[in-house]
Amino acid sequence: MKELWLTVKMICVVAVFCGATAIVSPAQFLTTLHSFDGSDGSMPYAGLVQASDGNFYGTTAFGPSSSGYSGFGTVFKVTPNGTLTSLHSFDSSDGAAPYAALVQAGDGNFYGTTLEGGSSQSCDRGCGTVFKITPSGSLTTLYSFCASGLPCPDGASPYAGLVQAADGNFYGTTNTGGANGFGAVFKITANGTLTTLHSFQFSEGIYPEAGLVQASDGNFYGTTFEGGSGCGANGCGTVFKIAADGTLTTLHMFASSDGQRPVAGLLQASDGNFYGTTSEGGTGDCIDGCGTVFKITPNGSLTVLHSFAGPDGGDPLAALIQASDGNFYGTTYVRGAYNFGTVFQITPNGALTTLHSFIDSGSDGFYPYAGLVQATDGNLYGTASDGGDFHYFGTIFRLVPVRPCIVCSSE
Repeated sequence: MKELWLTVKMICVVAVFCGATAIVSPAQFLTTLHSFDGSDGSMPYAGLVQASDGNFYGTTAFGPSSSGYSGFGTVFKVTPNGTLTSLHSFDSSDGAAPYAALVQAGDGNFYGTTLEGGSSQSCDRGCGTVFKITPSGSLTTLYSFCASGLPCPDGASPYAGLVQAADGNFYGTTNTGGANGFGAVFKITANGTLTTLHSFQFSEGIYPEAGLVQASDGNFYGTTFEGGSGCGANGCGTVFKIAADGTLTTLHMFASSDGQRPVAGLLQASDGNFYGTTSEGGTGDCIDGCGTVFKITPNGSLTVLHSFAGPDGGDPLAALIQASDGNFYGTTYVRGAYNFGTVFQITPNGALTTLHSFIDSGSDGFYPYAGLVQATDGNLYGTASDGGDFHYFGTIFRLVPVRPCIVCSSE
């Protein structure tokens, strides 16, 4: 476990907050809690969930294996001090390649999805599953997609995780399949009864990689990776609203200048609006743009809060969280000071601060694919899909944000 201070040192000049001591501003402290070595899994593309027992639970897309690049993925538990326990290793028949975070349901168990595996032979490595796993690691496959064969009318290849709605059921998306082959929205009960609520068509958005959020109005909101009429032959993606009965409304079609290809889902903030990221687009000087952070109202009025430019990050693939300080926190997959991704803070008005830039020569990991979770201790926890002590297998980290000074000057 290695602790890294950020490199810019600042001196506080407002005594009421910091006295005259030297601090990092904005101050933060990153600790690598665990480096995956292959035998305990590799490449955690999903973020963490803090459970009712205070521990964190998550998945790796590959492992266990000595090389780290094989295997069908794992489910793990990790304590706040970094002690990791492998709870389950997938064997393809019960799922493979879990890319999404888990959700702890009201019954205390965890529910999730796998991108591949399951009983269907219609996809190269299986069409994906929905599963339940107990805190002790007993896993039940609740549903295998496309069991009836192509064209997978029930959906296939769920990249995203589930949300447990107010009705007690779980809702999610599949990246492909459905009646039109462009992905679907589904509902599944705790005992595995699945209902396909909506099959996407090009005009309303296609290939959703993100999950859903149930808003205060009872409806679900999400994004599609491509489709819509915003730009180009493939479309730049959309933001949509869908009711529990499957009625879908396209709220916004991205046009590249305001973002394109959103991989991440939405967050409904305390102000009632939704906040999210796009992996490309915006005004940054990258091929296809460096990505954006945006705000969208429930009726579809979108505002770009920040366009990444490269040095401040690029290609944000994960959803935002709103922390107890009212600000939003997230990750970018690449760019930053060393081109291996960042952790950032952004205010509701769009003022962005890079909190940490990952470096490939460090043990803190790099290429953070997933977002963050603020734990009960107030700190931020997350995963990096690559890097660490074993260089390519990924890490779990903690970031301690410290309240910055109101007025600071460089030392």
